[in-house]
Order: sequence, then C-alpha cells, then structure tokens
Amino acid sequence: MIECKRILAVVDAERDNQPALSRAYELASKTGALVTAMMVVYDLSYDMTTMLSPDERESMRDAVTKEHAKWLSTHLRELGFTETDIVVEWNNRAYESIIYYALNNQIDLVVKATKKHDDLASVIFTPTDWHLMRKCPRPVLLVKEHDWPEGGEIIAAVNVGSEDDEHAALNDKLTVIANDYASLLKGNVNLVNSYPSTPLNIAIEVPEFDPDTYHDAVKNHHIKEMRSHALKYGIPENKCVVKEGLPEKVIPQVAETLDAELVVIGTVGRVGISAALIGNTAEHVIDELNCDVLAIKPDGFESPLTV
Repeated sequence: MIECKRILAVVDAERDNQPALSRAYELASKTGALVTAMMVVYDLSYDMTTMLSPDERESMRDAVTKEHAKWLSTHLRELGFTETDIVVEWNNRAYESIIYYALNNQIDLVVKATKKHDDLASVIFTPTDWHLMRKCPRPVLLVKEHDWPEGGEIIAAVNVGSEDDEHAALNDKLTVIANDYASLLKGNVNLVNSYPSTPLNIAIEVPEFDPDTYHDAVKNHHIKEMRSHALKYGIPENKCVVKEGLPEKVIPQVAETLDAELVVIGTVGRVGISAALIGNTAEHVIDELNCDVLAIKPDGFESPLTV
C-alpha cells in the first residue's frame, strides 16, 4: 500500500481557494499523513536595492517571509486547515525550495495545484510544475479542480510496447501505484497504452512496404503485451485500452471518456535545451487533462539539483 507519512502542499497566494491543500488533506484523512503547507515568495525589488547592505536586505527578506507566514496562518484557519505546519521560504526559483525541502524532510508526496499554461510562455519560461516533474525525485501530484468520487476511474499510462527493461520496470511501478490509489479511493484501475501510426515516409519511399501489415503487426504486439501486463496485476481486459496515436492525445481522450479522477504517469528528468524546446510526454499530457496527474519518476532517479 501507499507509504505516505508526510505530504507537502504548495500554497498559491493568488488563489482564494487552495485545491492542493484540499487534496492533501483528503489523502491525509485516508493515510494518516501529516500535511505541511509551503509558500515560496520572492520580490526582485528587494535584491535590486543597492542602497541597502546585505544584512539590511536579509532583514527585509525575513520581514517579508514572516508577514507571508502570518497571512498564510490566517488563510489556513479561514479555510478550516487548522492542523497544518507552515513553511515560508524566499527563493526566486520556487521549485528549488520545494525539492530541497522534500528531500531534507522525508516528504513522501508533493501536491501542487496547476492550470493550463500559455504555450509560448511554457517554452520561454518553464513553469514550476514542469521543473517539479523533471527534477523532483518524490511523486508529484498536480491538482486540478476535479472531484475524487468513490468508484471513480484511475488511469495508469503505460508503455507496454517497449522491450526496454527500464520501461518495463516503470510500467510495473505505475500499475502498482494506480492499484494502491484505487484501493485508497475505492476506484477502478484502467491501463492505457498508445502505439504509433505507420510512418508515411516509409510507405512512400519503399514500394514493397505494406502499411496495413505493418500497422496490424504493431497493434497486435501492443495488445498482446497489454494482456500480459494486465494479467500480472489482475486487471480485467475491459479496463485496458490500446489505441493508435500519440500518448499526449490518446491519454486525455480516454481520460475524458472515462471522466477519470486521476492519471498516473511516468516522467523522465530531461534538462537543458531539449527540456526547454521539447518537454516530455507527461508535460504535454497535463495541459490536456481535466483531472489530477500523479507524476512518478523511475527507480534510481536522482534529481539534477543533488548531483
């Protein structure tokens, strides 16, 4: 079952309600976990004030964080979250504070509310959500305002077509976690796997290439591997979806059809230029979903912040 003793809920000062805290408390009520509310604040003007000495700037930052902590304490009481530890840190890179706190305080789950990002801004300024998915070694639950009803549908987004051992291990991990959440929420597990369309350039450049035969072979391979994987975890065939297309299209389509409450997805820690320009499947999927996403790292993942 889910090992969840400490949950870190990231507070957004721009929101009147706090979906991340609500979800964190919902999970805590089922697991007995302790919840810590964290707010990361920053104001460039304090660091740009050249007339102040470093000590004076530090004092001003301390005053600002204390003021935010006071506001947060009052806000939590107003929302009914009375038994919550409070952490307020000063950092212009919010994700760094979140990840370091999670690593240094044995946090089992990071919960953060999210929203759809502007595509252009997402390329130029990577949102905190994306940094957490790439770099946080702890599971990250990105919350949208969607209920978690009993008997709801939970999706594990697997890649059963790959013969790579790491993908197989991640498929196992995602399915186990989806089953754990299904037990916790009294929900149903669905496995979703996409497979690629026939490459048009091959069909054009190689006259003897038979696209129908190729398509059927790929489809049947994925169906066979899905059955084998599902059987291992006791998931019925009618809860398995194998569909042609890109995962960032297939997963949201299935999630909408099922009115899923949670999608469990694996993510890799891509960094640098490729991260800025390409992102990864989990990042593309999240903007298309109207439900929560639980981003899981492969076993052995180490955050680039700690290496």
